[in-house]
Amino acid sequence: MVRIALGVEYCGVGFEGWQCQPHGRTVQDALQAAISQIANCPTEVVCAGRTDTGVHGLTQVVHFDTDARRPLTAWVRGVNANLPGGVAVLWAQEVGENFHARFSALTRRYRYILLNRGVRSAVFNGRVGWYHQSLDVAQMGAAAELLRGQHDFSAFRAAQCQAKSPIRTLQDVVVQRSGDWVIFEFEANAFLHHMVRNMVGALIYVGNGNHSPEWIAELLRQRDRRLSPPTFAPDGLYLAGVSYPDHWNLPAKGRIIAPLSWPVEMN
Repeated sequence: MVRIALGVEYCGVGFEGWQCQPHGRTVQDALQAAISQIANCPTEVVCAGRTDTGVHGLTQVVHFDTDARRPLTAWVRGVNANLPGGVAVLWAQEVGENFHARFSALTRRYRYILLNRGVRSAVFNGRVGWYHQSLDVAQMGAAAELLRGQHDFSAFRAAQCQAKSPIRTLQDVVVQRSGDWVIFEFEANAFLHHMVRNMVGALIYVGNGNHSPEWIAELLRQRDRRLSPPTFAPDGLYLAGVSYPDHWNLPAKGRIIAPLSWPVEMN
């Protein structure tokens, strides 16, 4: 048996999340079926982090075990030939049996792309979030800085979250504007269920003037999800990359991230 790691890109539109479901309409279902075609036997994959319905992946990292001997190009081009258009394998790498897509990861990075103008986008429908009122990005940036570091993120945790602890370490946070686009980036050792979408929703409440930046610190102290804004839409959320120790020799350490200006340059 050999263990293969893959970097996978996908558009969440049309899929009902990452994790396999009996109906078969998930990203994992599509990927496993395509890999199984190349391996000539049923194959299961383990991912770095599950994503919800409507959430996208710029680089999801997965691994699987197989006794099929194939060139690495077969795990890329061959698998891609059997995938729907919304999913693509970016790279393949043979790794040791101790590698684990989830447990070997150092950090995960998520990006949220928000269109901030009076009318929604048709071209980017399902691929970006939208908010119609003007937002003060400077205030949002000041509020985001209060999220940095190790905190109890219970105020930003979904009620159905199954994580054993709400303690997470947010290592990096960015909020910036380019024209009508507002881009959020968060990097942490791990994330709670809906944590990014809940943080984005709270930051928007700061940006629209409903609250001061210090309100974010108060939410952290109160640790009560009921006091936080509703969960923001999944459309603009992307798993932007997963980082791994150097010794695994993954392409870009497992992370291939589009420029922070994406999708501004596409517009």
